[in-house]
Amino acid sequence: MMEVILLERIEGWGQMGDVVKVRPGYARNYLLPQKKALRATKANLAYFETRRAQLEATNLAKREEAEQVGNKIDGLAVVLIRQASETGQLYGSVTARDIADGLHEQGLTVERSQVVLDRPIKTLGLNNIRVRLHPEVSVTITVNVARTAEEAEMQAESGEMVTAESLRRAADAEDEAIEAALTAAEAGQAEASEEEAAGEAPKSGA
Repeated sequence: MMEVILLERIEGWGQMGDVVKVRPGYARNYLLPQKKALRATKANLAYFETRRAQLEATNLAKREEAEQVGNKIDGLAVVLIRQASETGQLYGSVTARDIADGLHEQGLTVERSQVVLDRPIKTLGLNNIRVRLHPEVSVTITVNVARTAEEAEMQAESGEMVTAESLRRAADAEDEAIEAALTAAEAGQAEASEEEAAGEAPKSGA
């Protein structure tokens, strides 16, 4: 393991200024080149202490900026139109880049690396995705993957994936509702005709 000084909060590891032990590969391939940490040598510890106030001030400014952006993004819905099979399996997948591009189309600047996506999305439906705008600021957006804008609206309303089967069920339910309404109307007309034939005035307001 390698000891490093964190220059910002790293989720799962610690806060700015913490000295933590991490895997050498993680340090060399990510933390050190991204300037998110320094090797925990005596010289670097002393250097960090001389810059702590400046680093904290810079971090605070970036966090406040991220919070302002987060207020615009939190709870936002991003609709992505994709081709899919009748069962809802995508012909391809939705990646972090696709989601970032979807946010860009809404006038929001979010980098692909800020979209927290453990694995690509491979089915239609609604997905709650975290966007990490700053080490201390994260928001959640809804990624609505659908075949058409109309189906995206249906998914948003129902909260469920729209597939060929669900569309058939919806169509059947609509047909049954129409048939029931027609049957009720016909029954009402028949009752009115019988009452009229019996010399009674048709009921009103029933």
